Amino acid sequence: MTRTALTVLGTVGAVGAGAAIWGIGIERYLFTVRFHELPVLPAGAAPIRVLHLSDAHMAPWQHRKQDWIAALAELQPDLVVNTGDNMGHFDGLEGLRRAFEPLRGVPGVFVHGSNDHAAPSPRNPFRYFTGPSKVKHTAEPLDTQALDDYLAGELGWLDLNNKVGSLDAAGLRIAAFGVSDAHRHWDDLEALPEPLAALRAEEPADLSIGVTHAPYRRVLDDFVDLGADAIFGGHTHGGQVRVPGFGALVANCDIPLRQARGLSAWKHDGHSVPLNVSAGIGHSIYAPVRFACRPEASLLTLIPRA
Repeated sequence: MTRTALTVLGTVGAVGAGAAIWGIGIERYLFTVRFHELPVLPAGAAPIRVLHLSDAHMAPWQHRKQDWIAALAELQPDLVVNTGDNMGHFDGLEGLRRAFEPLRGVPGVFVHGSNDHAAPSPRNPFRYFTGPSKVKHTAEPLDTQALDDYLAGELGWLDLNNKVGSLDAAGLRIAAFGVSDAHRHWDDLEALPEPLAALRAEEPADLSIGVTHAPYRRVLDDFVDLGADAIFGGHTHGGQVRVPGFGALVANCDIPLRQARGLSAWKHDGHSVPLNVSAGIGHSIYAPVRFACRPEASLLTLIPRA
């Protein structure tokens, strides 16, 4: 082998090793908050601050992550939207309690991801390039009821798994609806229209939000049809490993890759609705890496329409 070829191989190896060290040892701890402003409220309404949390994938030993989430209470949100995959370990609830406790008393809503029901398991990361991941029926079941007892029973957050509900936040009446994990086909979109219509007839809302873990097109289209003023999703991890200047290579669902992270507009049947897809705070304990895709939460300030 020539000296030139050896130099090239050595350079490629060094770049790869450097990227791995950065993604595994550094960037996955560089938690950040993304700030957005959305003009979706009625004229004259006071702004409200929405904290969007997703994909914590919590394990009990992840104290750095727990401390960072706990500190988000300092942003003084008026509403928390949690789009699932909170658990990342059989004892993940232990870490979630430490992370979410400072948000006690803040109104909130939540839906499930698959990892709120089953523990993560090792996977071949290259299979994500062939399409959305397949269900593993051997995964260890988690105590979903204990999670829900904490989120709904102790924190008082509204369970939107194939459900509709309403709540007050910062003086606004909010109609909220959501589905369970569409990636596992647990979404029941037909369960939403009738109770949502009844809710709106009983008491008109100032704001309507749609909440899903996995932002599949069928869900987003239906949420637009149901009159959502804003839609929240997670699941994608923003691609988790992104190419600078290009973006996500995979989304693990059928959303366009350009919308796999951040704030965009979902367009359907002549309507355009703001869509925020969180890249998430965590990762599977079997894939501890982030590259060009920092772990994140979002703080969206909702303001009146022009």
